[in-house]
Amino acid sequence: MKALLRIFRPSRKLVLIVGGIALLGGVSGGAALYMGKEAILGAPAETVNGAACTDVNLVTIKKQKKTWIRKYIKTEPTDGMTRVKTALRVAKAVYEAQKPDLVQVVVLDANGPTLRSDIRGRAIGADVVFIPHPDPLIESIEGSKTFTARYYDGTAAANGLFFGERVDLPEDEITTLNASFKDVSDCIDPIAVAATEGGEGKSEKPKGKAEKPAGEHGAAPAEAAAPEAAPAAGH
Repeated sequence: MKALLRIFRPSRKLVLIVGGIALLGGVSGGAALYMGKEAILGAPAETVNGAACTDVNLVTIKKQKKTWIRKYIKTEPTDGMTRVKTALRVAKAVYEAQKPDLVQVVVLDANGPTLRSDIRGRAIGADVVFIPHPDPLIESIEGSKTFTARYYDGTAAANGLFFGERVDLPEDEITTLNASFKDVSDCIDPIAVAATEGGEGKSEKPKGKAEKPAGEHGAAPAEAAAPEAAPAAGH
């Protein structure tokens, strides 16, 4: 029996190796619990790219041989920074697809208004204006910048109106957010989805309404960017 014990007795070196592996495993597990899954797997897509969204309305404005696009979208309830990230992502997607001179994206809550006449003030959870080449537009929009972005940091009530403090992001922070997107995707078009599924929406989606210059019928898109002011609603 003693001979068998001597045969199966582990050497000191083997004990140290096994112990080191066990210690390393314990430390790694502890580190995983301490850092959280985001540090290991990366941040969730919503944290980086904003939330999924649905188209509500699209307006195309022709002004001084320039094309301005204003897009209204809605998201499920989420925080203010996620809403503004969503608006930035969609603005970038619209620009890459159509190359307009100005893009404005207005984010509404899923329970918010859908009529443009009602989209004003606290119905606007986030608002982004993107002017890729602002110099030619300076005469039309005083003090124009490449990006403006603002949002309400509170959640929406049952009627889709937002509460909380309004936050205006500095342009350098907006630029950093815009450069961080791993995916640049537009919102879901419910009419196109209905057509694909063989529903009643097989007719083509109406194109965005072309409005006359804002100087004749309403506020310019950049002025409409402020949540306190209603986006230009035409007639």
